[in-house]
Amino acid sequence: MQWISADLPGIGGSYKQSAEDFLVEELPLYPCRGSGEHLYLQIEKRGLTTHEALRRISTCLKLKEREIGYAGLKDAQAITRQWISLPAHCEKNLSRLEELPLKILAVNRHDNKLRLGHLIGNRFRLIVRKPVAQAKQRADQILERLQTGGVPNRFGEQRYGLLGNSHRLGQLLLSRDYSVFCRELLGDPQRIVDPAWKKAAELFRQQKFAQAARQLPRRMHEERRLISLLEGGHSPESAVLGLPKRLLRLYLSALQSWLFDQLLLQRLPQLGQLQNGDLAMKHANGACFLVKDAAQEQPRADQFEISPTAPLFGSKVRLAEQTPGLDERAVLQQIGLRPESWKLGHGLTMTGGRRALRVPISAISTRQLGADLQLDFCLPRGSYATAVLNELMKKETTEKNLPVKLVATPKTP
Repeated sequence: MQWISADLPGIGGSYKQSAEDFLVEELPLYPCRGSGEHLYLQIEKRGLTTHEALRRISTCLKLKEREIGYAGLKDAQAITRQWISLPAHCEKNLSRLEELPLKILAVNRHDNKLRLGHLIGNRFRLIVRKPVAQAKQRADQILERLQTGGVPNRFGEQRYGLLGNSHRLGQLLLSRDYSVFCRELLGDPQRIVDPAWKKAAELFRQQKFAQAARQLPRRMHEERRLISLLEGGHSPESAVLGLPKRLLRLYLSALQSWLFDQLLLQRLPQLGQLQNGDLAMKHANGACFLVKDAAQEQPRADQFEISPTAPLFGSKVRLAEQTPGLDERAVLQQIGLRPESWKLGHGLTMTGGRRALRVPISAISTRQLGADLQLDFCLPRGSYATAVLNELMKKETTEKNLPVKLVATPKTP
């Protein structure tokens, strides 16, 4: 079962044929005070990830990247409107940002630096190109179902990288299998489309490091850095841990996401149905509590006050009990890991948390645009519009596009 609305036919079509097909705008957690030591900018960008935009802004304004605050991460293949914060002294130099591929939509002041998570959610406007003839009617029915029962809070394939292996890299980090991590980072040549990258991956597997580095596309800075360290005599462990901590934590986060998605799939289509032993989340404040009597608590779930959760695994995460708890432990054991595995040190330890299996959707509207369909809706922070599109379009995922399956990895001697 892939969908919460499996009994309703999908609309088909395609999306993200251009950046204009996908508009996302952050909904701030609080209004700016209009004064303070931090300059808040609302920027609009396309063709840039959040990290790439921050890197360019820091270079342009001669700041350290950590001096820039942001509330959420946004994809490159979209038009994205998000808030960032800068030290107030940067205001006199904002004209320098005109040379960057972004627009400043608003400028304000506030007391504190913007932090990750400082947003209520995101507003989306999506265009589905050439869906079926009955697309609007079908979309309205599916969206009504989602408004009642919630949107599956899945991460989805986009979370697992271009080759679908970011979570595999996270697993190899936890297993401390650094040699295999190096091969996986360069990629499986059979899954690579780019000819230069494909050739580089083949050369790397032949341990022709210098040739592989020369063959890599220019944009692949971290892969080239890894090869350089290996060629210079560093051990695989030293080379891997020499990569940016932000990148390595991204791979660990991708593994958390993949494991969460596996547990979510096990609960479809009844994501709002409580079980004894569940850890349920209160949507109002994010607090979790143990469900001792599912029948007694179910009316609160039916009113969307609470929802079952699954873990984002980590060294300190609280696991569910009874049947849900057994399922959580089993999905981790199947790939040879334990909660203690997440104690990596080196600034990479992940403590974990809980995530609701479903989230509310609001401000829904649909509009026919000739042969295309426009969708507008809002989701809470940390939730993905692709989860809504997955329900609407009901595209069967091809084997080529599936994320890499994980198996227990024996430690390399």
